[in-house]
Amino acid sequence: MSSTCSTVSRELEEPVAGTAATARTWLLLEQPGPWGARALTSSHLDPSLGRALEAAAKGTGVRIALIRRAGRHADSGVPAARQVYVAHTVPGNVWLHAATVTDPEHLLGLDFAALGRGESGTLGTVLGGGPRTGDPLALVCTNGKRDRCCALLGRPLAAELAASGVEGVWEVTHLGGHRFSPTVLVLPYGYAYGRAEAHAVKEVLHRVQEGRIVVEGCRGGSAWERPGQAAELAVRRAVGEYAAEILSVVTTEGAAPRWVVTVAHADGRRWRVEVAQGASLPPRPESCGSVLGSPSRMDVVDIRELTSAALVG
Repeated sequence: MSSTCSTVSRELEEPVAGTAATARTWLLLEQPGPWGARALTSSHLDPSLGRALEAAAKGTGVRIALIRRAGRHADSGVPAARQVYVAHTVPGNVWLHAATVTDPEHLLGLDFAALGRGESGTLGTVLGGGPRTGDPLALVCTNGKRDRCCALLGRPLAAELAASGVEGVWEVTHLGGHRFSPTVLVLPYGYAYGRAEAHAVKEVLHRVQEGRIVVEGCRGGSAWERPGQAAELAVRRAVGEYAAEILSVVTTEGAAPRWVVTVAHADGRRWRVEVAQGASLPPRPESCGSVLGSPSRMDVVDIRELTSAALVG
């Protein structure tokens, strides 16, 4: 059997920081049954609705994904009620709301631009939803039509977590970074993890309930672009700060292959972080079935705490 993209990435110890999907707000719609590579338009969801949802979310900072319960995915007909979750992940305004819908077309009544800004008002008026209390969500990518690693590694992880009694476990259509499978997104804070194992996911969920972030295996917070993801994680490690919502990426200057990112602490401290885009060598496919290439990586080359004088300057 040939090597998969995930086994090659693991063997080469490719770093995972700065590889998370970017989304200020996540909208998750339950859709049982099989998923295609482009799940919104190649699942048992009406493809015209899928296209309309894609158009409504475009450019708003909202990312839409389909979710389903862990386990077998035979088509059992249209569900009477579907679970919907919406999470905003920007520190200082993190929230997770839940609702149920009998007709997913109601989602088109949402104000996607407002959701992207972190305004949840239309969730209540359109969907009748409200804040979710209780356990965080653990979303495991299992879409084998995107990459076989997600099916081979993600589905057993989701099943193991669900069987062990972990609440809030769902399979999800696409989180990017197939070569880091199994990949997991944890809401409400929006941090993604790669090469995840059940015991590590349980620890992450436990820490989230305490309002803390685990940095081991973390790909980054989805609220930030990838240079910001790498910079924020580097500051957390450098200063030993693991409280959620305590660090923010306030500016990102420059362009590929080099950026200067300013990370701010809620107590007023700031850091200047230099991030360089490099190439992961030797060349290898970014995902199973793709052409040979050199996946990009985010390398933090310098972290410097800014003094009061530097801030004034």
